[in-house]
Amino acid sequence: MLSRLGRRWLRPLPVLQLGARDPLLAPTSTDGIKYPALQVWAVASVSAVGSSGPGSWYEALATSAPVRGAEDVLLGVHTATGLPWWACIGLTTVALRGGVTLPLAAYQHYILAKVENLQPEIKNIARHLNQEVAVLANQLRWSKRVARLTYLKNMRRLVSELYVRDNCHPFKATVLVWIQFPMWIFMSVALRNFSTGATHSEGFSVQEQLATDGILWFPDLTALDSTWILPISVGIINLLIVEIFALQKIGMSRFQTYITYFVRVVSVLMIPIAATVPSSIVLYWLCSSLMGLSQNLLLRSPRFRQLCRIPLTKSDSDTPYKDLFAAFYTKFISRK
Repeated sequence: MLSRLGRRWLRPLPVLQLGARDPLLAPTSTDGIKYPALQVWAVASVSAVGSSGPGSWYEALATSAPVRGAEDVLLGVHTATGLPWWACIGLTTVALRGGVTLPLAAYQHYILAKVENLQPEIKNIARHLNQEVAVLANQLRWSKRVARLTYLKNMRRLVSELYVRDNCHPFKATVLVWIQFPMWIFMSVALRNFSTGATHSEGFSVQEQLATDGILWFPDLTALDSTWILPISVGIINLLIVEIFALQKIGMSRFQTYITYFVRVVSVLMIPIAATVPSSIVLYWLCSSLMGLSQNLLLRSPRFRQLCRIPLTKSDSDTPYKDLFAAFYTKFISRK
């Protein structure tokens, strides 16, 4: 006779379609977070262009409504403040990152904290469920494959019920990516339109304004940064963000390790890419990366996390910045 625990938890496979593929068998990290495969974010107008030419998709993107909206935001800030364009680009970046991505990042940490706090309960359920499946496998003479499929199916169901109960499905933590990445693309394309003379404001070419509204070693925002200072700075800041993320993760899964190495490579490749685009775009990338770094550090503050009502977790520290510096020093400076 099955135990009360088995009757409550286990749901036998009605008809074992061993060749079928369960949609919940997506790659999952050790912290329970599903990492959806990156899909190509698309503008609706791109699909309507068809195959009329190799550059047609970019033309559709450059004239799309989101890019026009980004241009209007930049022009609005420039008109309202009267600041030079280098300052307008920085101010707009700070406003967008602070007003849009920072709240989303806080929400992401809120979801991840709740998921982390569920891990002990999930491990306990997994242990008991494994015992129940073993008993059933002996009684019903299941093969190892059937027993494994039964365990996985019921485990996914139980974990999903926990996520619903606490309203913390890990997919919600990916909202930041789906907002931040398109916004970054639209702003970059808008600035390229400005730098190539594709946009005009009040009868004056924005390109002409950008050509004289730079600062320091890049007075012309439409030109490339021949010193490579801006491109290299972008790469260094992005690498620093990646390393901060890696240092806070103890015992990363193989998938997380691969993703970390991939982002490191992308950060390095961004340097030569940034050297081939106008300085206005690279300045935006640098400001965005600096805001991202500041955002990461801010979300480590216990006071700020408390202000955002992010639940306390076992991995939280009372001295996060001291711990981060110690880990950074150990990994990169005092390696023996």
